[in-house]
Amino acid sequence: MQQQFIRNFAIIAHIDHGKSTLADRIMALTKTVSERDSHAQLLDDLAVERDHGVTVKSRTVRNYYRDQTGQDYEYNLIDTPGHVDFNYEVAKSLAATEGAILLVDATQGVQAQTIANYRIAQQDGLTIIPVLNKIDMPAVDVPAALAQLHDLNPAFDRAHTLMISAKTGEGVPAVLEAIKERIPAPSGKPAAPLKALVFDSLYDPYQGVIAYVRVLDGQLDLSQPLTLMQATLDFKAKGVGVFSPTMHPQATLNAGEVGYVVTGIKDPRAVRVGETLTRKTAPATAALPGYRPAQPMVFAGLYPKDNDYPALREAVLKLGLNDTSFSFTEERSEALGMGFRCGFLGAFHLQIIRERLRDEYGLEVLATAPNVTYQVTLKNGQHMVITNPVQFPAFGLIETVAEPFVRAEITTPDSGLNAVLKLVDHHKGTLLDLGNSGDLVVVTAKLPLSEVAAHFFSELKSVSHGYASLNTEFLDNEVADLVKIEVAMNYAPVDALAMVVHRSDAPTITQALVKQLKATVPRQLYPTPVQAIVEGKALARVDVPPLRKNAAVNGEAHSVSKKAALLRRQSQNKRRATQSQIKLPQSVFNALLEL
Repeated sequence: MQQQFIRNFAIIAHIDHGKSTLADRIMALTKTVSERDSHAQLLDDLAVERDHGVTVKSRTVRNYYRDQTGQDYEYNLIDTPGHVDFNYEVAKSLAATEGAILLVDATQGVQAQTIANYRIAQQDGLTIIPVLNKIDMPAVDVPAALAQLHDLNPAFDRAHTLMISAKTGEGVPAVLEAIKERIPAPSGKPAAPLKALVFDSLYDPYQGVIAYVRVLDGQLDLSQPLTLMQATLDFKAKGVGVFSPTMHPQATLNAGEVGYVVTGIKDPRAVRVGETLTRKTAPATAALPGYRPAQPMVFAGLYPKDNDYPALREAVLKLGLNDTSFSFTEERSEALGMGFRCGFLGAFHLQIIRERLRDEYGLEVLATAPNVTYQVTLKNGQHMVITNPVQFPAFGLIETVAEPFVRAEITTPDSGLNAVLKLVDHHKGTLLDLGNSGDLVVVTAKLPLSEVAAHFFSELKSVSHGYASLNTEFLDNEVADLVKIEVAMNYAPVDALAMVVHRSDAPTITQALVKQLKATVPRQLYPTPVQAIVEGKALARVDVPPLRKNAAVNGEAHSVSKKAALLRRQSQNKRRATQSQIKLPQSVFNALLEL
């Protein structure tokens, strides 16, 4: 199709504002999907997306829209995630478009991720169409939502904002017409050498890496060998096509179009998102700048529950291709064996990866408690970057420890302001600014990332009754008084349970930790001592009861003969033999998350 009739756009919004429902409605109105094949959340094909009701992976679909004059237009839609942990997916998708629909729930108004996604689109110079959704709901407050949109951008006035109900279809035809009228057509050069942006990818066990591409210049077909410019890797494409929403082969992809290329490459790490695809014989003169790599914010260990490390390794490699913001390195734990130290964009991202390993690859994994990156300066002047508490040096060698801080923007109704400020103070936050966005209050605070990584978001939702929203960005690293908590079971250290905390919190956390472990650590034939040790001193200890009754104690009566017999059986050699036999279930690591 000619470029003047092509429109590439994305739908961006806060979580649960109706992106997937609008995408379903657009596909229904353009008859991309038949009524028989249509169902709710059609583009959310991952099990975790359906379970949580959120979009995790961006999805592309080609639609054909016929306007009132009978002219056909090609609409390449990219449905993007709304949760803050998947901001990187949004940034990737917007780089392949010329415009975006900014969707706002008229019952909730502009929220934190609405603003964050709007800023990404604005930085990319995209044309933005503001749309108010859910106008059929009883709790709708259109004037308040319009005022918030106007505060976000004065150009978003009543005349330029569309009112729709994606659920009922009211107003959606006007959105299709606005896409044609407001979003510009692509400006690629059909006669220039092929230049295509790889903005996503997936791995197929039979076809290898399938790259999602946006053709900027030239024409992509199967006639000539192709090359990845940054990786300097040549290959012969096995197929090209488009998503509608399933894969449909095509003869060519022309300048301005979005589709896929079956590379046939079997190495999942060979094709990086942000690559430039061109012809081997007539290459483009310069590669595209690509993407800034995603920066992991939370780290945790993943270990196979059934010791099937090869299966976990294969699954992690493939997930790393499908989710480029997921990073990993191999590591070995004395207690859990071989596994991976993985980096995530947030705690919810960690949860999604665990569930994808279970649902897509049939793997049950043990996940350690999440932690962040620490900058350690030793007394000899050496600097260390710590992503795993096990790497934390001995306390006598440390000069200073710096932890990462984030700048958190919390948008909340004024009725919940006091509760939010108390929550920020409880999590060692510092108030930076207090402002208004329409009838909402915007709290800007500086918080340790370690506090945000675990429970902060869920507690924020709780104290605000679900109305507050959170957006974070990295601020800096600052020196803090941090100590490492080591856990010993049966006097043997368990490295997978180590954690780094503020010194002032250590007494409380260690007492709560051993209490939780007493209820979750599997019982042995002997009482199992569990200790929480800080700087060589046991701050808390508890004995996990044995599987059988202690014969030495029977109510208030003590039997000397039975006690002597029991002690003979419970010799030190048997105790030492059990040190390596303790198997830790996931409930043990979940206990750490509850602290």
